[in-house]
Amino acid sequence: MTERLDKRDRQQAILELVGREPIGNQYDLAARLADQGFPVTQATVSRDVAEIGLVKIVRGDRHVYVSPEDLAPSRSSGADERLGRLLADIPVSIGRSGLTLVLRTTPGMANAIGQAIDQSSFDEQEGTLAGDDTLLVLFADEPRLDRWLAHFRAIESAAAGAAAPRPTPPPSAAARTASPRPTPPPSHVASEVPAR
Repeated sequence: MTERLDKRDRQQAILELVGREPIGNQYDLAARLADQGFPVTQATVSRDVAEIGLVKIVRGDRHVYVSPEDLAPSRSSGADERLGRLLADIPVSIGRSGLTLVLRTTPGMANAIGQAIDQSSFDEQEGTLAGDDTLLVLFADEPRLDRWLAHFRAIESAAAGAAAPRPTPPPSAAARTASPRPTPPPSHVASEVPAR
């Protein structure tokens, strides 16, 4: 029983630490835990990080751990916007197997997207199951899957539209100096405008 309490207390301490300060690796996290009276090995920290579901994100110029709750704190009116921001930054492809949608993303990001979906306005799914780069979204029936997918595509589309446009590369020197060839009008269109 004491071991379970220690583990729960240690994992709570980990959540508090990553919520307060930028911690970028498990060795630093183990050192900070030892400072708080939890002497642990890196292997123990690794298991705790996986069980808690911590995610590494880029903050400033370094990678740091954050809890999934910090990415999408609660089910609220802003939850869909948070999901949209994730989808604007993280590529997602969607496949299907029966009544299950299979979302594939970059390594390490499936959990963050699953958490954002779970805390968003989406309620048609039975549940989500995230691995490293794959997220399964489970449905009870076809109409719910179709409604969910339409809602997801709408958020994804809005996120893509809100993303900053990429600059257009300047035309090559050959394209700047070449004179455009006039295109002859189609044979069924008069080439002259009749006088009034």
